[in-house]
Parts: sequence; structure tokens; C-alpha cells
Amino acid sequence: MIKAAKTLVVFSLTALAACGGDPETSRDTSTTGTISISVDETFKPIIESQVSTFEGIYKYANIEDHYKTEGAVFRDLLDDSTRVAIVSRKLTDNEKAVFDQRKLTPRYTKIAIDAVALIVNSNNRDTLLTMNQVRDIFTGKISNWKQLNSESKLRDIAIVFDNNNSSTARYVRDTLMAGQPLPKGTAASNSHAALIDYVAKNENAIGVIGVNWISDRDDTTSLNFLGKIKVVGLSSEENPITTDSYFQPYQAYIAQGEYPLRRFLYIISTEGRAGLGTGFASYVASDKGQRIILKSGLVPATMPVRIVGFNNKARKFRQE
Repeated sequence: MIKAAKTLVVFSLTALAACGGDPETSRDTSTTGTISISVDETFKPIIESQVSTFEGIYKYANIEDHYKTEGAVFRDLLDDSTRVAIVSRKLTDNEKAVFDQRKLTPRYTKIAIDAVALIVNSNNRDTLLTMNQVRDIFTGKISNWKQLNSESKLRDIAIVFDNNNSSTARYVRDTLMAGQPLPKGTAASNSHAALIDYVAKNENAIGVIGVNWISDRDDTTSLNFLGKIKVVGLSSEENPITTDSYFQPYQAYIAQGEYPLRRFLYIISTEGRAGLGTGFASYVASDKGQRIILKSGLVPATMPVRIVGFNNKARKFRQE
């Protein structure tokens, strides 16, 4: 009878260990465990690289990265479906109130300075636009390419976004349109690749896309995209005298604020402790993670960047 009791005790302890034991010791840490993160699909190329490298360094870390529209990412965060989100804006006051009720304080880690690029068909010769012209296009005041260039052989301007609920569409509405509706005929594609293909096949099109899809010169997909379209140069001046006043979304111009359509990229974490999400955010903000940002064509947010040969000057600066 005593022997049987001992056997039962040993079996019970073994079963407890097999189930994971103390839940406090089985939780993820900053470099181990499994978490799910929601990511704005605009930044898929760069975050895929970050996740792959992080998991390569920390063998016991598993990050399940899900790429969605900006609206869906924020819904995941508010519904507590994820505690880590990667997005290009901070929480609104109404969104903050949800976390206040839960007695949670979201933490922000700024990881990059991003840009929204405008792309046109390779046959389009009008690749330099002022910001006033861009606003007029997106509010419908300019609806035909001949209004920009009387010698143009192109017809009605066809605006296309990656998705109606994407962060680039929201950015354009907030930055360029002052609450006005998009022009009739504005379209949305199913993916960034589909958007680029649409612009490549339609001479009248102008597309809106996150710059990291076309900026990594070492990525074959990015180079393939660049071979299909042209990237528009923008000027903040009302009447530029020379082409020197127009800037494309290159790193140097994004970093110094010369390219006007800039925005920040954040990791938002609602973890109440130093878990795997916190560890991943720290990695992306570290020197190794910021070098991946630099390679992608975006501007690192937490490390010094040296620009050599820009306007015949070498400048060193830090983005705060």
C-alpha cells in the first residue's frame, strides 16, 4: 500500500513537469519563448529580415509575425490579440483610453524614419511634382496629366493605393487631403506587388507605396520593382526654379527632411514585463537591428548616420 502511494506521487510530479510546471518559469523571456506580433504589411520586407535575424541569433525564440492592414493591426492591439504591434503612428486619445481602463501603459520604441513614395509608369515623363501639385491631384483639382504638362500625351490620372485601409492611404488622407474625399476612380490593389504591376501596365497611373518596397538595392525583388516604374521627385517649394529643388525618397533626403512625405515607424508594446516582445524591440533598436534598417533604405532612428558626399559635404547627425 505504501509502495503504491509512492508510485502515485512520483507519477504526479512527472506529469506536472511534463505540463510545464510553474507557469511563471514557462513564460517567454526577452530571448526565449513564443509570441505573436501584428505588423503593418507596408513594412513586411524589413520586418521579415528583422525577425529572421533575431531568431537566428536566439535559437529558442519564436516570433509569429502576422502582416495586416494598419486598421487590422490596431484592432489586434485593442482586442488584446497581440501585445506587440509595428506601425507608423502612435495611439489616438481614444485608443489610449482603452489601455487606461486596463491599467496598461503602452511603450513606444521608435525604430526608423520611413517615407511614402509616389510611383508612375515608365513612359510617364512627368516625374517631378511640387507638393501643391500632389495635393491638387489627391483632392481632384488636377485630374488629367495635361493639366501638369500641356505636351503630355497621357490622359486622366488614375490614383492607386495598396489597400483602402493601409497606412499609406491613411497618411495621404491625413497629410494631403485635409478631410476631403478621394477623387472618383481612385483604386486599391490587393498587394504591393499588384500595385506596382498596375502602375507598370497603366500609363496614366500614379501609385502610393511604402519606400522600403523599392529601396533595398541588394534585394532582387526591390530591383525588379524599380525596373518596372519611375519614382517621383517632390519639392516643397511653390515654384521651384531648378530641378535641384526636387528630391526622391533616398536615405539622405529622408534623413535631412528634404523629402517631404516622411513618417516614423514604431514598435508599440503592451507587455507588462520584460518578455520576448520587449527583447525583440530592444534588438531592432540596437546597433545590429538598426543596420538592417539602414540596408533596407530607411533611416535608422536610434543610431548615428554618416552621409558622405551629399551636396559636396560630409555630415554626421543623430535622429532624436
